[in-house]
Amino acid sequence: MDRIAALALAGAVLAGVVSATLPVAPAAAQEPNLTDPDLIARGKYLVTAGDCVACHTAPGGKPFAGNYRLNTPIGAILTPNLTPDPETGIGKWDYATFERAFRQGIGDGGEYLYPAFPFGWYTKVTDEDTRAIFAYLKSLPPVNEARKDNEIPFPFNVRTALITWRTAFFSEGRFEPDPQASAEVNRGGYLVEGLGHCGMCHNERKLVGNTNLAGRFGGGVIDGWYAPNITPDGHQGIGAWTDEQVVTYLKTGTAPGNRPGVAAGPMRQTIEESLSKMTDADLKAMVAYLRTIPAKQTYKARDLQAFNKPGAPGADTYLTYCSSCHQPDGKGIPGAVPALAGNTSVQSAGPETVLRVIYGGLAAQSGYAPMPAIGQEMTDVEVRNVTDYIRNSWGNSAPAIGSDSAASDARAATQTMLAGTAPCAEVAQGTVLKAFESTGAAHALKGLTQEQFVPALAKLLPQLKAAYGDRPAETGGQNVDDELVNGLTTLYCQVGKEPYLERQRAGAPEATRPWASVIGNFANIAYSQARNPEKRASADAPAPMMPPARN
Repeated sequence: MDRIAALALAGAVLAGVVSATLPVAPAAAQEPNLTDPDLIARGKYLVTAGDCVACHTAPGGKPFAGNYRLNTPIGAILTPNLTPDPETGIGKWDYATFERAFRQGIGDGGEYLYPAFPFGWYTKVTDEDTRAIFAYLKSLPPVNEARKDNEIPFPFNVRTALITWRTAFFSEGRFEPDPQASAEVNRGGYLVEGLGHCGMCHNERKLVGNTNLAGRFGGGVIDGWYAPNITPDGHQGIGAWTDEQVVTYLKTGTAPGNRPGVAAGPMRQTIEESLSKMTDADLKAMVAYLRTIPAKQTYKARDLQAFNKPGAPGADTYLTYCSSCHQPDGKGIPGAVPALAGNTSVQSAGPETVLRVIYGGLAAQSGYAPMPAIGQEMTDVEVRNVTDYIRNSWGNSAPAIGSDSAASDARAATQTMLAGTAPCAEVAQGTVLKAFESTGAAHALKGLTQEQFVPALAKLLPQLKAAYGDRPAETGGQNVDDELVNGLTTLYCQVGKEPYLERQRAGAPEATRPWASVIGNFANIAYSQARNPEKRASADAPAPMMPPARN
């Protein structure tokens, strides 16, 4: 946990300051017109810009019904229900109650809210926008779902102690435009510092709020991932990116031209649910504002360790597991596999995101191939060494992993379908699901062995594309091939995982590889067949080679 924030949160309790007087409720605020369709539509856009659905929707749960588990340094927080259900949501709240929670961090019972809720940013939102947000939330279908208890130990579970944190780090006030800046920069500042709450992940010190003490936008760990430096620094930040590259990255999760990298983890979710649905004008404004932030380095040259030399730790592992896709020179395959050389995400101060991707894999995105959870076939020592290697080769430079447990901690924290450590996902409702149903895709994939992947997919994909038609992709940041590949991978997990594991338990000779390797192999063959139909293999063609299995 951030030391400053920890001391602030605990200090009040330890000093016996547990009887602080809570603020008196403000005078009744102007109630918005909850039936105004324009106000509701505006509120929907603003809620999307704030990515509220991400933290208020549990995996497999109803949107905005809460109980999403936030793993914070002080314990797990289960988020509240934002639907207008009168018993378990905000159905009985008036606007004054909502505004006080939204912009002051004080709940309907007068309790202080934990700063995991970004009221330190939302305090900057205008009155008009706050009313629109309330109107939209009140228009949602009510969902009766009681909030589960937080899992926060003493002394952090004593909410009155939060007065110390609030005194130190919370300043209420609306966003104040800079009279010397352009309207575009001020619009970007309003979004970045307010609804976008970008510093919530990208500040170095998370729990010290929206203050200069937070290490603004210098990058830091969030929920086991590393949110990179987004200041204009040329090496560690976005200084070497053009405005077009940053905007395209925010919209799709990948950047055009010579900027390698694919969004992963929480940033990928933010792009899919929020940024990809925002207007180009707002994205450009956010980039324009970030350009005005002083460039900052989050680590110095003395923190680096050279790996770009013969016999460097991790080199053999890279050649065995990674080089066939990312290439021996780290430059990847244009349009198919992102480069590691020059990749600013790879060179972040912390290795967490690289570790999580190696262990957990990535789905197809923006035309890029899915990445198998290859770390599931490596030892933690190999993962640690190869992470250091790719972060310090081909001109890359980043601090070497300092903690002996960093790799094992990342393995334990990684729960993904591709890694085989999480349940199979659900195929998204829409055109893809209808195409699967009309072609009998589930039946076609059931019971496949790895040798059958190529002929089965070579036959199935043309049928799926014909059923899909010319309709555009339905998920932000994705194209038709992405949706088909990711949908097929999910469907194969649903119909193929248990039969494969049963054959493996029975000692079948064709079921010796880990499930993560099998589903990763399937995903990559699906990508190859979807992207290159003119190169479809014949029915008796072998599956692509994978690294040797471990004994």
